[in-house]
Amino acid sequence: MRQDRDYIFHGLTSSLCPHCLSKISAKIIIKDGKVYLKKTCAQHGEMLFLLEEDAAYYLSTSQYNKPGTVCKTQTATAAGCPFDCGLCPDHEQHSCINLIDITNRCDIGCPTCYAASGQGDFLPVSKIEAMMDFAIETEYGNAEILQISGGEPTLHPHLMDILRLAKAKKFKYVMLNTNGLNIAKNENLAKELGNLTGRFEVYLQFDGFKKSTYQNLRGRDLLQIKKDAIKNLAKYEVPITLVACIKQGINDDELGDLLRFGMETKYIRGINFQPIMYFGRVSDIHPLERVTLSGVISRIEQQTKGSIKKSDFVPLPCHPDRIALTYLYKEKNTFVPITRKVDIRKHLQVINNSMFFKPQGILGEAVKGLWSASTVLSSCKSLADFSCCIPLQANLLSKKERTDYVNERTFRISIVSFFDAYNFDAKSIKQECVHFITPALKKIPFSTYNLLYRHPRQYV
Repeated sequence: MRQDRDYIFHGLTSSLCPHCLSKISAKIIIKDGKVYLKKTCAQHGEMLFLLEEDAAYYLSTSQYNKPGTVCKTQTATAAGCPFDCGLCPDHEQHSCINLIDITNRCDIGCPTCYAASGQGDFLPVSKIEAMMDFAIETEYGNAEILQISGGEPTLHPHLMDILRLAKAKKFKYVMLNTNGLNIAKNENLAKELGNLTGRFEVYLQFDGFKKSTYQNLRGRDLLQIKKDAIKNLAKYEVPITLVACIKQGINDDELGDLLRFGMETKYIRGINFQPIMYFGRVSDIHPLERVTLSGVISRIEQQTKGSIKKSDFVPLPCHPDRIALTYLYKEKNTFVPITRKVDIRKHLQVINNSMFFKPQGILGEAVKGLWSASTVLSSCKSLADFSCCIPLQANLLSKKERTDYVNERTFRISIVSFFDAYNFDAKSIKQECVHFITPALKKIPFSTYNLLYRHPRQYV
């Protein structure tokens, strides 16, 4: 008797075997409301790995897709994705975020560190400047975000020189990606960072509130240290985005608490949720039970009791499969997602392939700048972009009043999900727009860099 399969075949892509890193074909299938990669390696057999927890959300992302933006490439297309990084001409998206690791040294040694940071050297300022100039040149002079990272970048003896240099370059925005330990114990560092405000923010690692969360993800309880870092940064009015690594069964029950804390704490302008990826130092691997982008969205709706809904999130057009976000504004002392006022799908034609906020004046153009994952809404013009939802004559306010309004009455939630060898989708990786700038002056997507190029393994 003939029987139907227990899944729906949705499409075909290329993937990797997580054991030997061979490039293999993979079916994208839908089963029990979830999306999986079903793949077979000639050496290691058939495998099934979770791609998304919510098939309906995954299927909806295609309506937000649009043509990519061109940037200069550095390598030829030869072996095929992901073995030609980078960037090769086959990559479909430019660099929304240019990421420079200024050191491999770190003062924690997190069990979940994607970079497996620990000991290492400090890049010379001259080399870092060359990498900055390279990033700008590859974007035809229109580079968007520069993120200074590591290792732990605040350990670099010339950190402030590097940040001031970055601010002087033609980047639209500069971010410092940090665990916050040095900022917590050194108030003077927070004060120096306060002198950089304007096109600058601190991207602060902050995973939750339970001791067990930090023990599992960071190796020790760091909650008070994180709070001390926030206190010092807020004292000097430094914009903060919290960055939470989300792991199944560890802190995926803390999303609502994180959001409430962020919305109630001055100078925290948003939270970025990042589902844990299986590379670097991660050893506790469960590729069928992992948290995914759509899973984060579902948990947020549940844990906020519907005050933030699944329908409030919109895929970012530059990489709709792997980035989603929403903006909130305060209305009668309650934060309300702007998506309840604006149908973003009607404005796709004016939305940039960008993770940077480009202020404009009217609603259509406002959406163009608004829907950018790195927006901190720190500029005076930003309020005009909220004119659809904020009945305010921004030009009648002083600069401080405008800044205070943004700090206290706007908030951004973003979710960025990267690829590892288990969920690797070659179709989607071609749109990944967070790119490492290497000392050899290449641009390599975040996922492929950490998977194949940071600590090279033999692959077939």
